[in-house]
Amino acid sequence: MQNMFIDPLKNLASYDKLIEDIDKRISPISTHGIIDENIGHMVYGLNQHMNKQILIITYDEGKAKKIYEDIKNFDENIVELFPTKEILFYKVDAISSEMGNQRLKVISRLIQGESIIVIAHIESILNKLIDPTLFKEQAIKINLGDKVELDELAKKLISCGYERESMVEGVGQFSIRGGIIDFFPSDSENPYRIELFDDEVDSIRTFNIETQRSLEIIESLYISPVKEIFVLENFRYDIIKNMEKDLKRCTKKLEEGSKTRENMEEKFSEYIMELRENLHISNTDMIIPYIPKEYLSNILSYLKDDSVVFIDEPKRIEERVKSIKNQFLLKYSDALEGGEVLSSHGEINYDYVDVINAIKRKVCITNTALLKHDPVFNPKSILTFSSKSMQPYHNNMDFLKEELEHYKYRGYKVIILSGTEERGKRLQESLMDLGLVCSYVKDGNRDIKSSQIFITPGSITGGFEYSSIKFAIISEKEIFGSFKEKGKKIKRKLKENAINFSDLNIGDFVVHENHGIGQYNGIEQLDIQGVKKDYLTISYRGNDKLYVPIDQMNLIQKYIGADSVKPKINRLSSPEWSRTKQRAKKAVEDMAKDLLELYAKRESLEGFSFSKDTIWQSQFEDLFPYEETDAQIKTIEEIKKDMENKKPMDRLLCGDVGYGKTEVALRAAFKAIMDGKQVALLVPTTILAQQHYNTIVERFSSFPITAAMLSRFRTAGEQKNTIDGIRKGTVDIVVGTHRLLSKDIIFKDLGLLIVDEEQRFGVKHKETLKKLKENVDVLTLTATPIPRTLHMSLIGIRDMSVIDEPPEERYPVQTYVVEFNEKMIREAILKEIGRGGQVYFVYNRVETIDKMALKLKELVPEADIAVGHGQMSERELEKVMMGFIANEYNVLVCTTIIETGLDIPNVNTMVIYNADKMGLSQLYQLRGRVGRTNRVAYAYFTYEKNKVLTEVAEKRLRAIKDFTEFGSGFKIAMRDLEIRGAGNLLGMEQHGHIEAIGYDLYVKFLNETIKKLKGESFEETIDTTIDLNVDGYIPSKYIEDEEQKIEVYKKIAAIKDIDDYRELVDELIDRFGDIPKEVENLMDISYIKNNGSHSHINNIVQSKDIVVLEFSSIDYISPDLVYYLSKEYKRRISFDLSNTPSFKYKFGNDLLPSLKELVEKISGFHKGENNV
Repeated sequence: MQNMFIDPLKNLASYDKLIEDIDKRISPISTHGIIDENIGHMVYGLNQHMNKQILIITYDEGKAKKIYEDIKNFDENIVELFPTKEILFYKVDAISSEMGNQRLKVISRLIQGESIIVIAHIESILNKLIDPTLFKEQAIKINLGDKVELDELAKKLISCGYERESMVEGVGQFSIRGGIIDFFPSDSENPYRIELFDDEVDSIRTFNIETQRSLEIIESLYISPVKEIFVLENFRYDIIKNMEKDLKRCTKKLEEGSKTRENMEEKFSEYIMELRENLHISNTDMIIPYIPKEYLSNILSYLKDDSVVFIDEPKRIEERVKSIKNQFLLKYSDALEGGEVLSSHGEINYDYVDVINAIKRKVCITNTALLKHDPVFNPKSILTFSSKSMQPYHNNMDFLKEELEHYKYRGYKVIILSGTEERGKRLQESLMDLGLVCSYVKDGNRDIKSSQIFITPGSITGGFEYSSIKFAIISEKEIFGSFKEKGKKIKRKLKENAINFSDLNIGDFVVHENHGIGQYNGIEQLDIQGVKKDYLTISYRGNDKLYVPIDQMNLIQKYIGADSVKPKINRLSSPEWSRTKQRAKKAVEDMAKDLLELYAKRESLEGFSFSKDTIWQSQFEDLFPYEETDAQIKTIEEIKKDMENKKPMDRLLCGDVGYGKTEVALRAAFKAIMDGKQVALLVPTTILAQQHYNTIVERFSSFPITAAMLSRFRTAGEQKNTIDGIRKGTVDIVVGTHRLLSKDIIFKDLGLLIVDEEQRFGVKHKETLKKLKENVDVLTLTATPIPRTLHMSLIGIRDMSVIDEPPEERYPVQTYVVEFNEKMIREAILKEIGRGGQVYFVYNRVETIDKMALKLKELVPEADIAVGHGQMSERELEKVMMGFIANEYNVLVCTTIIETGLDIPNVNTMVIYNADKMGLSQLYQLRGRVGRTNRVAYAYFTYEKNKVLTEVAEKRLRAIKDFTEFGSGFKIAMRDLEIRGAGNLLGMEQHGHIEAIGYDLYVKFLNETIKKLKGESFEETIDTTIDLNVDGYIPSKYIEDEEQKIEVYKKIAAIKDIDDYRELVDELIDRFGDIPKEVENLMDISYIKNNGSHSHINNIVQSKDIVVLEFSSIDYISPDLVYYLSKEYKRRISFDLSNTPSFKYKFGNDLLPSLKELVEKISGFHKGENNV
C-alpha cells in the first residue's frame, strides 16, 4: 500500500543503509542528525518498511508523549505509550487502575507478537515485571468449539488477576451467568462474552459496556492476565521465606519496642499472612524484591528477538537514571526510618547496568544530536542524517505562499498537516485564491510526486525537512502559530440514564405515585391460588406493607432528593401525601406560568440582530489551541443563531468546569464586538474576574479589542478610567463582579451580557440584573450539571445548551485511597513541588486548620504553605488565592471552598484529609480541581489511622475508587450534583418541592403542566390493571443478581410496541441466554397492558376460560369497532355496553397469544388502521 508520509524515505541513502544494517543485525548502530521533530517519522518508517517491533527509550516523559502523539498521527493502531509505574512503599486500600491497564495492554500486545512501536521513559524500563514465559502460561486461549469447564475457567481467570462481579463494568472483571461468561481484558477496546452450549464454546463476541449488548462475533480470543506481578504456587513459599529472613535481619538491628520496629513487624507480618492464606495483595510492589530472580524480567524480554531498540540521547538517559536513583534513595531512606520498608526494597527496580545488557541482546540504535564517543554502546556502524526543523510562518499566508512556491520550484514534495479537516479545506482555499496550486487529500494512502503540495488533516509537534531527498512536512503549528491538539474521540458514555432505577438497593426510599414515600424491601415471590408472581415490597409508616405487582412498576420511582436528605415516610392511605402532591403541583404550575410569560415576552421584544460571521471571526476561532468537542461546536452554533435572530437571546449554558464554556462565551463576545457592540461579563468573585480577564487578554491579544476589569483589585483611578471608557464606548469588553451592577455604570451600547454562575448572586443583584437584561442578548453560564430529563422538559420555555463531554488530552487522575500517613504525604508533596507544581491540602475544619498547617510545615519544611478558608474576610482570602495563583506558595491548606469553579492548572496533587466525612458529589467535584492539564495528577483520599470506618464511609471511599473510569460512584455523584443543579436552575422554593415528592414525580408534573399551558393535546393515560392466571416472574437461575433483575423488570414494564418487544427479546437472549416461559409471559402481559392503556381499557380480568376487558367509558367503543370484532370473533366475543362497558372474550388453548392479538386489533382500530 502506498504511503506518502514515509515512501520518500526509501530514497534516502542513510535510511537505506540503516535498514540494511538492521537486517544484518549489526549493532549498536549510532545515528546522529535525527532531530526531535522527526524521530517519530523515522521510526514509523522503519516499523512499516521492516514490520518489526520497535522500542523507543527516552530520557524525559514529556518527550515520550510528544513522539507518541507524532506517530499516532500517522497511524494510531501501531503505537503505544508504556507509562512508568508509581512505586508505593505504603499500604494502600485502593489505587485507580488506568496506568496499570495501559502497561498491561502494551505487554499483552508485545507478547502476542504484534509489530508495534512502544515508547517508554527510561524509568519504566527499570520496573520489574513477571517473566514473559510465566505471563504467557497464565494467558488463556479460547476458540470456537473448544470444550470449557466453567469452574476451571473461573479459577484460571482469578489467578490471572480478574475479579468476579455480577456484571462486568470495567477492565479486570468477569462474571458468569448460567452458560454465559463475560470478561474484560486490558488490551481490548470492548469486553468479551462467551456462550457455552453444554460445555462447548458456542459463540464468542464482543459487547458494549454501557448497553451490555453484543457487538460483533469473533472466532477466537486471547485473554491476557490483568496483573503485571502475580504470585504463583511454585514460588509463593520462596517469597514468604525471603521476606521472613529479611524481616528478621532488619528488626534485629533495632531496639525492641521502638516505633520503627513495631511498624515493620506489624506491616510485614500482615503481608506474610496474606501470602500464606493466598489472599488478595493490594500493593504488590512490596513483594517484588522477594520473588526469585528467574521469575522476573523487564519490558525488554517481552520484545521479539529481532526487534529494534531506539535509544534517544544515551548520555542524557544516564544522567536521568542518576537523578531517578537519587530521588528513589531519598524516598527509600525516609520510608526505612519509618519502618515502612525492609532492606531488600532498595532493589525494587532494576539497575541501569542490567537494562543495558538486555538492550545489547537486541539490535540497538543510539541517536545523538552531535557525533560523540559512547563507551557504553560502542558503535559498529555510524550513520548521518541531515534533517532540519521547519521555520514558523505566523499565520502569514503571503509569506507561506512564497516559501511553498520556492519549494515547488526546487522540486520538493511537500505535505502540510492542517490539524482538522475544516482547517485544511480553508487553508487550501486561501492558497488557491493566492494562486498556488495545491490539493486537499483526506489520508496518506497515495503517492506524492516532486513539486506536489498536499494538505491533509492531522498534526505533529513540529515540521521538518530532509533536504537531500527534497521532502518536507509542515505542521499547522508553523502555519497558524497555534497547535490545535487533535483529540482522540472518546467513546462517549451515554448520559441518558444518569438518573435511573437499576441501582435500587434494599433499604432505598421509593415514591409510589398514589401512596407516597416508603422504603424498598426487595422482591418477593408470592403464590396466590397456584399462580406465581413477583412483587416489589415496600414498607410504610406504622408497619404497613405494600405489595406492588411487577407490571405496575411504572408507578414507582426511586426517591431522589438532595444530598443524603432523609425523606419523610408516609402512612398508607393518609391524606398527607395527596396534600404534599397538590402543593408541589401548584408550585410547578406557578413557576411554569412565570417562565412561559417571560419567554413569550422575550419572543415579542425586538432586539439587535447580529450580522453573520466575519473573516476575523474564523481567524479568532482558529487561534483556539485545542480541537473543539462536538458539544462545543453544537453550542456555538446555537448561540450564534440566537444572536443573529431578531429577538433578544436568553440562553443557559451548562458544562462542568474546564469543559470549555469560557471559550464558547468568548466567541459570542467576539461576534458582538465585531458588530461594534459592548460586552459585559459578570462573575460572582473577584478571583474569577481576574482569571477571566487574563484569559480574555490572552485570547484577544492579536485583535484591536480593548478589555477592562472592574473589581476590588483595581485602584480608584483605574476604576474611574474604566467607567469612563464604558460610557464613551472605548471599552469593548468588561469583566466585573457585582460592581458592574452599580448605578454609576452606563454602557454606551451594550450588546451582550454574559453571567457566570447566576445562582451565586444575591436577590438584590438579581433584580438589577433583570433590568439590565431587558433587551440585550444574555448568555448565562453554570458549572452544575442539570439532569437531562429536566432539560428535555424545559424545551420550549427555556433555551439551554449543554456541554457534556470533557476536552481530550486529560490524563485521568491517579487516585489513592489510603489511611493518613505522614511519610507518604511528605513524599506526595515533595514530588509535586519537585516538578514545579502546587498542592491542595483539603482540611475541612476551620477551628483547627492553622494547627494542621503548622503540622505540615514541620513535616515538609521545604514547602511554602498558605491557608485559605471561608471564614476569612473576603479580602484576606483573595490575597491568599491571588498569591497562590501567582505561585508564591506551593501548598494551599484549605477547606472545600476550592470546589467552586477555580481553575488553577498548575495544581496537580490533592490530599484530602478525612475524605470519609465528605459527600460523594463533593469529593467528585474536588477531584475535578486537579488534572486540568496534560500532566498526570494525583489525588490522595485519606482517613484517620486505626479508625474503624462506618459502613457508609467505607462504601463511599470504595465508590471513589470506582470514579476513576466508570462505576456507581460516578453515577451517584452525578445524580447528587444534577439534583443540586435542578434546584439552582428553578430556585430554592422548587428545590423544597423536589425534596418533598422526589425528582421523578416532580419532572412528571412539570411535563404535564407545560403541555397543558402550551395547549398541546394531553390525555391522561389510563393505567390498565391485569389479572390473569399465568406465572410471571424472573427465575433466580435465569438472573441471579437482584440489581440486574430490577433493571430487566423495568425494561419489561417499558415495552410500548412490538419493536420494543423484539428488541428486549434480543437483549435478554444475548445477555442471559434463552428466555424461560415465565419471563416470556411477563413480557406478553406488559405488551398487552401498554396496548390496553392506549385503548382506554381499565381492567383485564380472567375467570376460567373467559377474559373480561373493562373500558373506562363508552366513548371509546365505536359501533364500527363492535361490528368489526363480532365479524372477526363471531360468538367468542360478547359486548356489554352499559355504564361500565366491557367485552367478554372466550379464548381457546393459548391465553396470552390470543389476548395479545385481540388487544392489538382494538388498539390498531383506535389508531385508525382497520377502519372498516
